[in-house]
Amino acid sequence: MANGSLRASAVLAGFFAFTVPLMPVQALLLKTSPKSARRFPNWYHKNVCRILGITLKIEGAVVEDRPVLLVCNHTSWLDIPVLSALSPVSFVAKLEVGSWPFVSALARLQRSVFIDRTRRQSTGDAATEITGRLKQGDTIVLFAEGTSSDGNRVLPFKTSLFGAVAGQNPVSSSEIVVQTAAVVYTHLRGVPLTRADRPRIGWYGDMEMTSHAWGVLKSGPITVTINVSPPVPLSEFKDRKDLALKTERAVRTAVLGILRGRPGDPGLVPVEPSQEIRRQKLALPLARSEKWT
Repeated sequence: MANGSLRASAVLAGFFAFTVPLMPVQALLLKTSPKSARRFPNWYHKNVCRILGITLKIEGAVVEDRPVLLVCNHTSWLDIPVLSALSPVSFVAKLEVGSWPFVSALARLQRSVFIDRTRRQSTGDAATEITGRLKQGDTIVLFAEGTSSDGNRVLPFKTSLFGAVAGQNPVSSSEIVVQTAAVVYTHLRGVPLTRADRPRIGWYGDMEMTSHAWGVLKSGPITVTINVSPPVPLSEFKDRKDLALKTERAVRTAVLGILRGRPGDPGLVPVEPSQEIRRQKLALPLARSEKWT
């Protein structure tokens, strides 16, 4: 226990010592060099992952010469540095994230798009910003479950979250590509995580962030596997429902493959919840409270 606390303290000290001096650098880049401001957080988060003791095993790659909608499953606050280390990205986050101490500053420096889903006008403004970013060639991360899970499953994707890119927008659908990223935390201190252990990494339900983060940092080095799908033109999807269904299926298949130690196995057929099961999950008291999205 003492060793765990010492580790967590050292990691936090290293994180703040590395992060705080670089925040003004990114703020300056946002004003003077938009291209550098997109790429700098990628370099920063690669180093943050090293400080946190996170080892990334990446299968596939995010394309860099096209605007990308990167559709991902969501397990933990660790997803933010992990996906940011994968490629230069910006996140779609719920409005409340913009009010969290310190976290909000980091989110704004990374050019996150904030959505207040309780106000239709705000959602429309966010959709305009998302399409504007895609028009500039950005990669936008969408946590399509709308919340986080325990890491052992993929929750149903919310079709409404795809409206900004699958509906009418000023960006030609022939320019945008869609990719999925399945994120699975597989090892802790080099030991494979079991189904019972994996929720220790997940941040979901009513978990308080500070105590959860402290527990994760005390636990030791973590290995995460990220499976990135090949790019598919947005124009190949009929509408937002088709986009949600196919990306959900792709993420489920990839997550299942990683969990079973068979990544990329096309023979795996994930269980896809029926509409009735979807409704039951959304009605359960244990439905995950919304975190980043």
